[in-house]
Amino acid sequence: MGFAHNNVLHANHFRKDWQSRVRTWFDQPGRKLRRRNARKEKAAKLGVRPLTLLRPAVRAQTIRYNRKIREGRGFTLAELKEAGIGKKEARGIGIVVDHRRRNLSEEGKALNVERLKAYKARLIVFPRNSKKPKKGDSTGEDLTAPTTRSTLPIPSSFVREEPRKITKEEREFQAYRTLRNERAAARHEGARKVREAKKAEEEANKKK
Repeated sequence: MGFAHNNVLHANHFRKDWQSRVRTWFDQPGRKLRRRNARKEKAAKLGVRPLTLLRPAVRAQTIRYNRKIREGRGFTLAELKEAGIGKKEARGIGIVVDHRRRNLSEEGKALNVERLKAYKARLIVFPRNSKKPKKGDSTGEDLTAPTTRSTLPIPSSFVREEPRKITKEEREFQAYRTLRNERAAARHEGARKVREAKKAEEEANKKK
């Protein structure tokens, strides 16, 4: 290392017992096992209940990610009402409710209403007292039906189409030219309206 000019000479300190300050991760395998055992214990405590709560299918935020469908926080009150499920009842049967969320499209609302109806059709509510079942409890053969602990999967946002031949109209269609024409039409719409109004006014004056 070279030194130049009238500067302070370096006095680097390299003996700082760095070995005692290193962050190690030797307990990772043990933690992994501990987490796995905790999941097993939690699943055993839940009995036949689903392992996770039912959440709505929502579009991701921003124009970049809104083509994706993911799990949301909770169902809206409008979705629950249309599916015929009460707000308090929903919390008791494993459905998450989000009173702040609003439905911005009919398609999204219909998707989640179908999701709720499918869940309710598959739902088996075991009565606390088998001799005196309450309203909403399952009875008869439903109690002996096979159960599953997995929740409804999120529907795919991609609709697959069967391969087909390109039509003559599609070959002749000029997509880029159409986009440019539409943009130009939108850009000059105000000026065009002013021009048309002026022309109509001039024609009206001529008739007078």
